[in-house]
Amino acid sequence: MSEVQPAHEASVAPQRAIRLWLQYDGSDFHGLQRQAAGIRTVAGTLEDAWQRWLGEPVVLRASSRTDAGVHARRMPVLLRTTSTVPARGLRLGLNARLPDDLRVLEADDMPADFDVRSDAVGKRYLYRIQTGETALPLLRRHAWHVRGPIDVTAMQEAARHLVGIHDFSAFRAVGCTAASTLRHMREIAIEPCESGVVLRVEGNAFLLNMVRIMAGTLVAVGQGRLRAADVPDILASGDRRRAGQTAPAHGLMLDDVFYGPPGARHGTDYKALLGNMNAAFAAKP
Repeated sequence: MSEVQPAHEASVAPQRAIRLWLQYDGSDFHGLQRQAAGIRTVAGTLEDAWQRWLGEPVVLRASSRTDAGVHARRMPVLLRTTSTVPARGLRLGLNARLPDDLRVLEADDMPADFDVRSDAVGKRYLYRIQTGETALPLLRRHAWHVRGPIDVTAMQEAARHLVGIHDFSAFRAVGCTAASTLRHMREIAIEPCESGVVLRVEGNAFLLNMVRIMAGTLVAVGQGRLRAADVPDILASGDRRRAGQTAPAHGLMLDDVFYGPPGARHGTDYKALLGNMNAAFAAKP
C-alpha cells in the first residue's frame, strides 16, 4: 500500500529563486543591508513590503552592498520564496507598496542553483563630479561638488595606470576584510559632461570604498595636488595614506552588474584565481 502524503506537506509550494533588479535613490537610505529596527535601508524596506503583502518573511541577498547615500541604477538581489505569484505580478505588486525612491525594474525566475553574488562576473560604477563655483541644487544629492576647474586630461592619464590587474591595497578602506586585494579593472574612463565629469569604472569586483578612493585620487590629480605619474607608485606602495581622499558617497552609483551562466560560479572562479596570484606575489623574493 502506498504511503498517503500528509495534507500539510502536499499543500506546500516548491521554493523559487527570484532575481529582482532594483533602482533606488540612496539619499534617504542608510545603505542596502538591513540594520536595527527604525533604520531605513533598501533591504529592510523591500523585505517589509514583501511580508506585509504576502505574509511571508524573506531575506534578500544582494550582489554587493551600497553605503548610506549611494545610488543604484540596476542592483540585482535574490530571494527565495514559496509564493506562486508570477514574476511580473511580483514586480507590479511590490512597486505598488514601495516608496517613490525604490522600484523593482525587473523580476525573473532563476534556476535553483543561481547565486546573485558568486555568478556575477563584473560590475560597473559611475561617479559624478560637479565642477564650478556654485553647487547646483539639482545635483546636490547625486554629485560631488568640486570648486574650480580640474584638468580632465591629467585625470585621464592617471586613470590609465589603474586599468588592468593590480593590488589595490592603497585604494581600500581601513575596515575592508577582503581576502585578496588583487582586482581586474577592465575600463576606467573620465568623461566630460555639462556639469563637470563622470568617472566610469568597470571591473570584476571591488574593495570597500574602492571607487570612492579612486575618485578622490583622480580629483587630486585634476587639481594638481598629485601627478598622474604618482599613481603607479601609490599602487605599488599598498599604502592607503598615499592615495587621495574617500570621495563623498552621494556621487556614487552602481550602474550595472554582469552575469555568466546561472550556477556557473564564474565570479567565484575568478576570485580564486586572484587569490592564487596573491599567494604567488607574496612568495616572490
